[in-house]
Amino acid sequence: MLANTESFSTTASQSVQELTQLLAASAIERDEQGGTPKAEREAIRRSGLLALSIPTQYGGQGADWAATLDVVRTFARVDSSIAHVFGFHHLLLATVRLFGRPEQWERWFEQTARKNWFWGNALNPLDTRTVVQRFDDWYEFSGKKSFCSGAIDSEMLVASGLDAQSHKLLIGAIPTSRSGITLHHDWNSFGQRQTDSGSALFERVRVEESELLLEPGPLSTPFACLRPLLAQLIFAHLFLGTGEGVFAEMKHYTRHESRPWFRSPAHEAGKDPHTLRHYGEAWVGLESVRLLVEQAVRLFDEAWSRGDALDANARGRVAVAVATAKVAATRVGLDLSSGLFEVAGARATHGALRLDRFWRNLRTQTLHDPVDYKLQELGDWAVNDEIPAPSFYS
Repeated sequence: MLANTESFSTTASQSVQELTQLLAASAIERDEQGGTPKAEREAIRRSGLLALSIPTQYGGQGADWAATLDVVRTFARVDSSIAHVFGFHHLLLATVRLFGRPEQWERWFEQTARKNWFWGNALNPLDTRTVVQRFDDWYEFSGKKSFCSGAIDSEMLVASGLDAQSHKLLIGAIPTSRSGITLHHDWNSFGQRQTDSGSALFERVRVEESELLLEPGPLSTPFACLRPLLAQLIFAHLFLGTGEGVFAEMKHYTRHESRPWFRSPAHEAGKDPHTLRHYGEAWVGLESVRLLVEQAVRLFDEAWSRGDALDANARGRVAVAVATAKVAATRVGLDLSSGLFEVAGARATHGALRLDRFWRNLRTQTLHDPVDYKLQELGDWAVNDEIPAPSFYS
């Protein structure tokens, strides 16, 4: 998925800019409403960006991961829900590429690029309530699945279940409209309110053997083990973009709305020494995360380009870089999204502004993957030179 820089700059850059403006115009209202951002998803379909990471030989735009995830980061500055769903769409495309056979993912890539398919998530291997029964040359999925981000208003789902006999994880790619699949509108978190991360019900859903990702499958090779690292890298870009978004919003509010404290020597809030120190700290944090995220995605792209030649040590070095960026992006984002209220002032808490949405979104998403366990992995690397062991989650 190496990028054609000229092609990206002329075809995708304008679409990203226009979409970002569209998202920003309604972000506050949609954060209050929750639910499915149908109009915004349709705009993304029309933009062609759903084929951004698909290689050109399959009708896509051939962007590398640095370019693809930069779009996630850009969207997150104004709407982290859309950024999440957009990033997961490309993660799911990568999933079928990493876990499936060429005759599977090549066909799905071509159809996605031609028909502007959205891919949704019903994977969540931590939720083991979906059971898979085997028949002669087909399988049957039955059970519930939680945290199905982007599944509503998608054309394809990547779903998982436990084999009833072997208890091994089985993953399939199936049409969202298939008989027996019910997607529930039951996502009502205080953050990430338009990711549609509710639950799904599978009632005797038939899945053909050709739709299962059996070869090479998850955790089978170092290359296949890049999948969870890509998920973590998406979150790092999501958190960085959200941090950049709150910084921009608070900066505008400070310069145009805030008043200096009555004891301040400054005549405007933007010149208050206390305010400047806070923004200086915020700038250092964001610049640090930017460098870490850029380094991590560069190493990831290098690993991706090696394909099946990637070895475990090289994959492990990418894991360290991604985990480092993810931890830093989490901490800085949470600090920024709450700490800058101290200099924006009490009026910045007015409900109509919904400036708290940045913290709510970050707090919601960061809780899905505890930073403590990332720090434990990094500690083992720092002290014992042990690279993080591959798992489905990191």
